Amino acid sequence: MSGHSKWASIKHKKGAADAKRGKIFTKIASEITVAARSGADPDTNFKLRLAIQKAKASNVPAINIERAIAKASGPADGSSLEELTYEGYGPSGVAIMVKALTDNRNRTGPEVRSAFSKHGGNLGATGSVDYLFEQKGVIVCNENADKDLLSLSAIEAGAEDIDDSSEQLVIYTSPEKLEQVRDAIGENDVESAEVKQEPSQTITVEDESKAKTLLNLMDSLEDIDDVVEVTSNFDIPEDILNKLG
Repeated sequence: MSGHSKWASIKHKKGAADAKRGKIFTKIASEITVAARSGADPDTNFKLRLAIQKAKASNVPAINIERAIAKASGPADGSSLEELTYEGYGPSGVAIMVKALTDNRNRTGPEVRSAFSKHGGNLGATGSVDYLFEQKGVIVCNENADKDLLSLSAIEAGAEDIDDSSEQLVIYTSPEKLEQVRDAIGENDVESAEVKQEPSQTITVEDESKAKTLLNLMDSLEDIDDVVEVTSNFDIPEDILNKLG
């Protein structure tokens, strides 16, 4: 299992722990509000449907979801929220994409820039690294799911790639086929399903010190309140990742 995949799995579990503390609730609510601008009916709004599914997977209370949707069309409609993408480089020249939802870009921008500079990275110009990533549907299956059965179902439904090297099966699809594949394998076996930026190629970071600095940078970026997603193209060997905990 690649270091990047294992790190993503660790962060996924960390996200579940963060949800218990309520921090992630606010981030997901912002995603729902922005998605709901294109329509408050999840049956006809794909982006909203995925945001709601993500919220439910993170145990966000139904009332929070309803309020976030209402905020998109009410008097305080959340129109000040804007989607921003920051691009930059980390240690060893790895590419990093940062997605944020903010009502004050003059606050968020400096926070993102500071995180990069404090942890051996540099904030780049728009377009500097986005060509190294592509949108993919990413389905993470439950740990107790039957990998062989789900893999076969996913492939028959149009999945593009499958990673069965860790405890949890991860299925990759085109964004358009995400729901089709998820429905084919069954919602009961799915822990999460969302469209994400995935790297088209990776850089192996074998220096333990640089790997540690890189992971600190990723943590620092994810801890920013306005940041909702951080993606990178690094691959840290599993033995080094295990040493770093």
